[in-house]
Amino acid sequence: MSIKIEGRNLTIEDVVKVAKYNEKIEIPDIAMNRVTKCREIVERKVKERAIMYGVTTGIGELADVILTPEQVEQYQRYLVYSHAAGYGEPVARGDVRAAILSRINVLLHGHSGCRPIIVETLKEMLNKGVTPVMCQKGSVGASGDLSPMAQMALVLLGEGEAFFEGKRMSGKEAMEKAGVPTIKFEARDGLATINGSNVITGMGTIQIYDAERWLRTTEIAAAMTLEVLNANMIAYDERIHKARGYPGAIDTAENIRRLVEGSELLKRKGKKVQDAYSLRSTPQVVGAAKDAFKFARKMFLIELNGVGDNPLFFEDDGGICLTGANFQSAPLAFGLELLGTAVTTVCVLSERRLNRLMNPHLSMGLPAFLTKGAGMFSGLMLSQYTAGSLCCENRILCHPAATGSIPAAADQEDFVSMGMTTAIKTRQIIENANAVVAIELMAGAQAVDFRKPVKPGKATQITYDVVRRYVKKLEEDRPLYDDINNLTAVVKSGEFLDEVEKAIGFLK
Repeated sequence: MSIKIEGRNLTIEDVVKVAKYNEKIEIPDIAMNRVTKCREIVERKVKERAIMYGVTTGIGELADVILTPEQVEQYQRYLVYSHAAGYGEPVARGDVRAAILSRINVLLHGHSGCRPIIVETLKEMLNKGVTPVMCQKGSVGASGDLSPMAQMALVLLGEGEAFFEGKRMSGKEAMEKAGVPTIKFEARDGLATINGSNVITGMGTIQIYDAERWLRTTEIAAAMTLEVLNANMIAYDERIHKARGYPGAIDTAENIRRLVEGSELLKRKGKKVQDAYSLRSTPQVVGAAKDAFKFARKMFLIELNGVGDNPLFFEDDGGICLTGANFQSAPLAFGLELLGTAVTTVCVLSERRLNRLMNPHLSMGLPAFLTKGAGMFSGLMLSQYTAGSLCCENRILCHPAATGSIPAAADQEDFVSMGMTTAIKTRQIIENANAVVAIELMAGAQAVDFRKPVKPGKATQITYDVVRRYVKKLEEDRPLYDDINNLTAVVKSGEFLDEVEKAIGFLK
């Protein structure tokens, strides 16, 4: 079933369906009519030889250069050529698809002034699986993601490169194989196609979705660790968290209570009056991350359904053309910086719980490094090294790029957001985070084996069973890299979360 896109109704989940799972889109006539009416304004003003930024003038420091009528159409092609100046490996296929969808939604507001054929061609590229090759690096997150978006625009012209049916080829060949007609740009078309922070928007939207699912998976890992360490669950009492009032902490405490329900492991004697912070503070820390994620989600929903472009045309005000800076991606960069910081902090918490599983002085009777032959065997000792190294890397990646403006365009563009750098490093933070929680899950399952025959709660038993589908119990030392990498892939797939939620219901 196709998703209807009309400019104002796009959700993060819709983006994921189109970007990751190839859901097709359709555009209602009412939305295309807005594009048509706005285009009429542009064509009228071009005939009147009105001065319009990026349409009848150059851009950036060259905005005061007025183009001749003969130059206006040619300029849009040269604009795209000059801006396709990126570097590095291609942006991931899903991120490119999310960027295209985001750009379509911007244009459907009817404030950008491009021809309807631009929107229609982008839609057909999405629906038929043409994915432009866009270099990851080169955007400074202001004036839009100009370098990668220009590579996208080249494919509309039958130039550049694209992926189609799993193969990399010329843009012309990809469009021909897909049956999508190429076009020529006319006045305003090129700039309207590239002048927004849509690659950051696409990347960040997927990152928010993935990070939210990851965060609920960390609660599953935490619940398993709490059970095997015989934690004092008073710290998860609803009254404690409602007294302070943070919504995220209230939700996390409730999730953990549901996850450990029915646990015989938690009915054992020998509990501490107060556990260490890494066990006791999980609702406060994970809950703070939930609240931070809400801010990031809010910013991206606004961007997905707003008009990130320049200049803008307003039919209701007599067709006025206004220039501003709606391409500036600082709101997106701030959201992703906070997301990355929150993920990193929860990773550190996971590693500290892992330490308590490993350390015989802290593990409530579990054998050192979760092996029955400590000394001869090192057990899971080195898996903690890996988790620690990933936490260290994430701490470095948390250094904000959003404060790192470097002026461009002869100081006309003298403050930029560096939001693309933020998006690239936040993706890496989430990648590392998947491995950290996978290692805690692997250690937790090993600890469950040492607690037998005492039974865990229903959710932890399900979690244990998922681990054991992919990782065998460690009876004696073996190379662990396959176990870690395989289980990380399971975390990324969402299998832990899906299996547990299927059994006990959706986690908040």
